[in-house]
Amino acid sequence: MSDKDDRYLERGIEDTLVTDFTETHRKSYGDFLQLKTLLNLQKTFQDPAQPDEMLFIIIHQVSELWLKLMHHQLVEVRRFLQQDDFGPAMKNLDRVKAIQRQLIAAWETLLTMTPADYMTFRHALGNSSGFQSYGYRQIEFILGNKDPSTLKVHKHDAEVMRMLNDALTKPSLYDEVLFMLARQGFDVPRDVLERDYAQPYSGDPRVVKIWVQVFRDTKQYWDLYALAEKLMDVESLFQRWRFDHVTAVERVIGNQPGTGGSSGVSFLRKALDLRFFHDLYDMRTELMYTKQE
Repeated sequence: MSDKDDRYLERGIEDTLVTDFTETHRKSYGDFLQLKTLLNLQKTFQDPAQPDEMLFIIIHQVSELWLKLMHHQLVEVRRFLQQDDFGPAMKNLDRVKAIQRQLIAAWETLLTMTPADYMTFRHALGNSSGFQSYGYRQIEFILGNKDPSTLKVHKHDAEVMRMLNDALTKPSLYDEVLFMLARQGFDVPRDVLERDYAQPYSGDPRVVKIWVQVFRDTKQYWDLYALAEKLMDVESLFQRWRFDHVTAVERVIGNQPGTGGSSGVSFLRKALDLRFFHDLYDMRTELMYTKQE
């Protein structure tokens, strides 16, 4: 082996690298990320722990972190829409989509756990269930699936209830799109704009006609057209995440009831019929129908 090849085998460290963190003003990577706290949050259920407990905990903790970031970005999108600032809104929607792909990919890792693996610790989960995730509920609320009945599983935690009630009563992301359409000069009905935001919005034929106008003249309304398609991307990825959730659960527990008391797979399948952006779906039917005429 030549001397040149030897250089690639001995990396070492450079003299300029900071190695002394005894001075209080210096923060290390571990300090910045609070790694001692973060990496000690993975408490297994049993002693001794079963081999797949750590996998189960980390997958779900990491997913909660992605959900937290996803919600943060959706709040940013809503803020930019309030300011009619299309560029940053689009950029943040692209980040939301990237986060969704990370969440979807997590199911593949989880499915390295077989039913036999899961049964070694399932009983230790008690009544815990992903349905109780308030991070997930925040995302459903900001995307428009406003269902006050889902708050029942959080009533034991006053802090979480305050946070979710606030999210429930605020305009959803799509509500802000409707406000923006009105500011752009479109005739969005007043009763749509001034409705009770704690209730789900299931679409309105008068708004559908606005979107038909946008899609018939994409050159004039390019920003709105592009925004609508990005929203549909988010919806499609959310449906993929839900579908993969159902298939993962079915593969691991079959048709057994869920740990949180639900019917299990059949309960999860009901979520596949939920939609966030009804007008954007109905617009497609209307656009194709009127085109044929």
